[in-house]
Amino acid sequence: MSKLEQILILDPPIDLRFKGPFTDVVTANLKLKNPSERKVCFKVKTTAPRRYCVRPNSGIIDPGATVIISVMLQPFEYDPNEKSKHKFMVQTIFAPAAATDTEALWKDVKPDELMDSKLRCVFELPSENDKASDVESKPAPVLNSSKADGPVSVNDSEMKKILEECKRLQTEVSKLNDENRQLKDEGLRLRRFQRSEHVTSNSSSALGQESRAGSLPSLLVVIAAIFIGFFLGKFIL
Repeated sequence: MSKLEQILILDPPIDLRFKGPFTDVVTANLKLKNPSERKVCFKVKTTAPRRYCVRPNSGIIDPGATVIISVMLQPFEYDPNEKSKHKFMVQTIFAPAAATDTEALWKDVKPDELMDSKLRCVFELPSENDKASDVESKPAPVLNSSKADGPVSVNDSEMKKILEECKRLQTEVSKLNDENRQLKDEGLRLRRFQRSEHVTSNSSSALGQESRAGSLPSLLVVIAAIFIGFFLGKFIL
């Protein structure tokens, strides 16, 4: 019996592309669409199970529904000269309308009931243009983000706390600026005072020297007058 053709529509249909750098987890999405009128049970397999994390890796797709599979490549040291040999396979079978136990369905499946699609993994490094566009299109960080549910908007109470904290920080900065200005003024006053004291001490020293120099000739004049008076007195007598 010929093999059944894959009923699911895969997007991408051939390659799973992972764009580096590969220093962190890199995720590629795989869409599985069920265009039929029957439920389809699927299972995702890989040739390198330790290198990838697949969520969900199995399940049931209702008629007309679409499931998005997240394929997460774990960090590794990328060698551009090494070609990737990793592959994925999506196996599918038609499931009964009331099917709930997928494990039992896979255990009892017959080979001629299996449908499958293969995809190869392609590793790419971002070009310079891609890096520039990623930086420009990178959204601004959102405060109060939730790890499980993604970004969450900031409520009024939290915004009020943030604004109050900003005002407090602005006040602290203003106080520090005032203190810095006062310290600068105090330093200038100290330097001026030291200079004025130095000038005053120099002036006092100069005045003292002048007074001593001025008193010396006066003393000599007095001594000379005494000797002259003494000699004149002897001659008169």
